[in-house]
Amino acid sequence: MVLDLILIGLGITLQPVPAMAFILLLSAERGVRKGLAFVLAWLGCIVLVLAMVVLATGGQPLAHNSNPSTVVLAVKLALGLGLVLYGEHRRRRLGRPRKPPAWTARLNSVSPWTAAGLAVLLQPWPLVAAGCATAVDADLSHLSTYLVLFGFCLLATATQLVMLVYAVFRPAAAQQRLGRMRTWMADHQDQTIVVICLLLGLWLVGKSISQLV
Repeated sequence: MVLDLILIGLGITLQPVPAMAFILLLSAERGVRKGLAFVLAWLGCIVLVLAMVVLATGGQPLAHNSNPSTVVLAVKLALGLGLVLYGEHRRRRLGRPRKPPAWTARLNSVSPWTAAGLAVLLQPWPLVAAGCATAVDADLSHLSTYLVLFGFCLLATATQLVMLVYAVFRPAAAQQRLGRMRTWMADHQDQTIVVICLLLGLWLVGKSISQLV
């Protein structure tokens, strides 16, 4: 479970589209306040969904080869296949000219509440769902399990947290460096998505099949 959550958490935090939107929010007027609203909503979504799933299992791992565990593995398999298919779809479109979404031009004037809503919309929900499907094996009778789940939530939010702290303590330098980072992300957005989707998708497919057989 730990390795799966680490890989999924990395896949969530390295998503380029939310990161680029977050950089635009930080560069706007009262950007730190908007960035904080984005981070709290992003983290809150992950914590809330994860808590609901873990509490639904009663804090105990699902019994091996039981009907619920088989359903969860089937869900993870479907999510993995979906990621692979989407990654392959994006791979086939590499190199094609693509305009930035129209909504990015309006990020300079959004409110903190809108920034929070944007965090919910930009959440990579298939990856969050994969993390929740993995967390059904959590055993809350051990303190280490709480630490693992807490670490997953922080890892999935790490990119935004690091950029927010940087913007707070080094605002002038952050404007320049985060701007260059956003340019790099825009140039490598499709490649990053393809790599994340294919690697995580194949991992989930292989792990699910090995546990189902």
